[in-house]
Amino acid sequence: MSVAPILLIGGAGIVGRHTARLLRDTHPDTPLLIGGRNLAKAQRTAADIGNAEGATVDITADDLGLGGRPVSAVAIFFTDTTTAALRFAQRHGVPYISISPAMYETGPEVAAYMHRPDAAPVVLGTEWLVGATTTPTLGFSEAFRHVDTIRIGALLDEQDEGGPASFDDLERQTQAIPAVQVRRQGAWVWRRGDDLQTTFRAADGTAMGATALSPNDVFGLATATDAPNVEFNLAIGVSSSRRRGEPMSTEILIELAGESHAGQPLRSRHAVIHPDGQMPLTGLGVALVLERLLELDGKPPTPAGLYFPQQLLDPAGYFERFRQAGGQIVALDAQ
Repeated sequence: MSVAPILLIGGAGIVGRHTARLLRDTHPDTPLLIGGRNLAKAQRTAADIGNAEGATVDITADDLGLGGRPVSAVAIFFTDTTTAALRFAQRHGVPYISISPAMYETGPEVAAYMHRPDAAPVVLGTEWLVGATTTPTLGFSEAFRHVDTIRIGALLDEQDEGGPASFDDLERQTQAIPAVQVRRQGAWVWRRGDDLQTTFRAADGTAMGATALSPNDVFGLATATDAPNVEFNLAIGVSSSRRRGEPMSTEILIELAGESHAGQPLRSRHAVIHPDGQMPLTGLGVALVLERLLELDGKPPTPAGLYFPQQLLDPAGYFERFRQAGGQIVALDAQ
């Protein structure tokens, strides 16, 4: 394994710190480079994490302001409109993951990959909470011979505070785009106007008003399962735990319908819940992807290519680490 550090650009932010701590807890000997515009903040985070160093990152410079310093992988926690971080990773032949650009914003990253497809693995990580939806869904789909419908409902508690980059991403993706894509009866269609509004049931059965969203989950799951109907809806409000008088949590409701391996109609409904909200799950997803890309999990190397997190994360392994991180999987009434 290379002794070069993993570069976490924006690593002093909320998700970056969760990622760094998870990597440190699981791989104490793996060095980390906490990069950001504010050197003092990056250095404080590095000192808190241990076996880490803070560095100033200049996204406008070809070397990112690192002066030729080697790194083993690059993770970036905000939208890089210049693709400088990805091009830096390609020049150095090291894995790269971003978690902010929505599918309609990935053109620059995809183009950069297409021009150097053999340089290194490139991960488009903007799935909801970086694999917390797609990986469990693929695990649940194993009970089906054929999946006809995938309906995802993400419940973000209004008290679940993210960092500035997270807020900007959510605002951009929910307000700036007048239509979102879903798959219906095998065709890709646009939801717009009144069709953007819907409801889903939270884990406690409460009906939540929701708005359609198209994170990478929709496209990745439709392709992986060939389900003709796939949609994703987001509700922001009171989580089920807070309605019970407990602290807020984050919930992902996963509803599947199709045919069992015995040829019978089958429906399932699960809740993926984390009591500390969205940020720990996002950090877990990034950490697990980096572990896979750098072979820290003991598995074979990941070839150069363009990936979603769901293609790199094994459901069984994800569930184990998810539960270790305090998450819960709850089977719900599918009717």
